[in-house]
Parts: sequence; structure tokens; C-alpha cells
Amino acid sequence: MVHTASVLLDRMVTVMVLIFLVGALLGVLVGGMVCVRYLRQEVTANIGPSIRQMRSQLDNLETAVNLALVTQYAELSRRFPRDPSEGP
Repeated sequence: MVHTASVLLDRMVTVMVLIFLVGALLGVLVGGMVCVRYLRQEVTANIGPSIRQMRSQLDNLETAVNLALVTQYAELSRRFPRDPSEGP
């Protein structure tokens, strides 16, 4: 009978250790998920304004290039008018 009680106690300890390990693993998993979600939100919040600023700068650069091209085309058209006999 003493032997049976010892085995039962060992099994209970083993089950308690397994329950503790499963709980710890679940806690680490849930904590990691919360951390990743928080970090993703923070990274997105920090990158958003920078992307808008870069987009604005690119739009300004595109406008300047378009203006330069149109000006160059207008200047060339003024210097070398098209021959009306060549067609459109």
C-alpha cells in the first residue's frame, strides 16, 4: 500500500509539472502575440508620417520634372515650328 501511495504521489507531481509547463508555454505564446501586435502597430504608426512626407517630396519632384519637360518642349516648338505639309 505504501508503494501504491508513492506511485500515486509521483504521478500527481508529474501531472502538476506538466500542467505548469503547458500553462507557461501558453503564457509565453499569448505574451508573444500581444508583443508582436503592439510592435506592428507602433512600427506602422512611426512609418506612416515618413511615407507621407516622402510621397509629398516625390510629387514635388515629379511636378518639377514635368514642368521642365513642358518648358523644353515649348522652347523647341518655338524654335523649330512643324512643317504644315508634313501633317499632324
